[in-house]
Amino acid sequence: MVVLFDLFGKKADLEPPEEGIEVYSGIRVEVTTFDERLLFVAKLLEPAGDSAQLQQYSENRVPLKGGSVRVRIRGYSGYKRKAVYMEGIITPELKNVWRAENLVITKVENDRAFFRLNVNMDAVIIRYSGTEAAEKTCRLLNISIGGVYIFSEEKYAKGSRFQLRVKLLEESPESVLYCEVLRIIEKDEGAGYEYGCRFLDITEEEEQNITQNMFAIQSRRKDIC
Repeated sequence: MVVLFDLFGKKADLEPPEEGIEVYSGIRVEVTTFDERLLFVAKLLEPAGDSAQLQQYSENRVPLKGGSVRVRIRGYSGYKRKAVYMEGIITPELKNVWRAENLVITKVENDRAFFRLNVNMDAVIIRYSGTEAAEKTCRLLNISIGGVYIFSEEKYAKGSRFQLRVKLLEESPESVLYCEVLRIIEKDEGAGYEYGCRFLDITEEEEQNITQNMFAIQSRRKDIC
């Protein structure tokens, strides 16, 4: 084995080889436009070189104009415990299947942030004490497939858990999501509290429902170009 030394007799610092997209095979990714609009959530399959296949999780129609579009792709690797950010060009192939090409990894970070959609809608916090349930109104400020950001006049501690009941779309049934408080921001002069919460015990079906509702909400605000 050859060992490299610098001029002072110490081992030279060798840069680790850059990893390709192959190590992220099978992860779930969020595909967004460059103006941060969610297109769809998919599974990254068959990555090789600078290309891969994207299998949509939901049946959402993606109203893109033209055959191909340049996008940002973000995923989280549970094995590596890192978030990976990519850019590339996607082209539709079969139903709910996309070809991603010219993929470039732009950064890898230690975070788990999901795409967040800003909203402003009524919601209800439900907390149980024995067989009794106490309900308090709140405002849902944003939502992702990982959690919510809410405003409430009630004070909760970090680690508090509750059910959040919200109707994301008028024509859709109410969603009831189990949440845990991770962050607290107290507003000035006792004007209430903002809470960053994560979802607990969320199923894949619930994630798909949230994604579909998020997509429908933003599609009604502005057409995707």
